[in-house]
Amino acid sequence: MELSIIIPVYNAEKYIRECLDSVINKKYDCEVILVNDGSSDSSLTICEEYSRKDNRIKIINKNNGGVSSARNAGLLHATGRYVMFLDADDYFTEDAFEYIDKYIVK
Repeated sequence: MELSIIIPVYNAEKYIRECLDSVINKKYDCEVILVNDGSSDSSLTICEEYSRKDNRIKIINKNNGGVSSARNAGLLHATGRYVMFLDADDYFTEDAFEYIDKYIVK
């Protein structure tokens, strides 16, 4: 596996589905590390739902420490040669992985 995508998740129930759909709907060889940073809404439940659907998704739970702390926790579990961060309220465009591939090949 070449790419680890780390997504810090904190109270992102309104956005996380669109974010995760933009990743799992592409059959790209990657791992997705969701770092639940102490969410108090249904974010963790949504992450667990997606984890059951796609074995590329790993969930890490931690106490709230902020986005940098969550990213660092994700880095400790990343196994890809390359690492990318994506915020829970962002998503990949249709052709994003084509561009990512071009840079990884270089």
